[in-house]
Amino acid sequence: MKTVTIEDKERVEEVISRCDICYVGITDLEGNPYVIPMNFGYQDGVIYLHSGPTGSSIDMLERNNHVCITFSIDHELVFQHPKVACSYRMKAKSVICRGRVNFLEDMDEKREALNILMRHYSSREFVYSDPAVRNVKIWEVPIDQVTAKEYAVPHK
Repeated sequence: MKTVTIEDKERVEEVISRCDICYVGITDLEGNPYVIPMNFGYQDGVIYLHSGPTGSSIDMLERNNHVCITFSIDHELVFQHPKVACSYRMKAKSVICRGRVNFLEDMDEKREALNILMRHYSSREFVYSDPAVRNVKIWEVPIDQVTAKEYAVPHK
């Protein structure tokens, strides 16, 4: 079994669109890795996330806004021989994106980002009150770098 790089943009976007959560890597205030699962929206090379207006992740991002966001789908344990432990491998597809978080402050931009985020999970239309929009932190992450791989691909 081998690992194959996914280079086709449509296949990369398929992996992202099929995920229900992503994992966001941040640098904490002591310089250590800090990873949180988050729901998200994606459109035109930009990932949208949301959180409360304050908290440790916001403090971390205000110091260092670089993030690494990982998506992964189609997990399945596969093997070449059932009695050979080292022949087992987790089959999956993953996408890793790097970028910098911008916090949106404009109310209309925040509403649009919330719509993008909610379209990932529902086909319903939503309305957001001004207090709700003011009380949410919207993370906009234009993707600077992306890599994608498919693991445990059979040799031909």
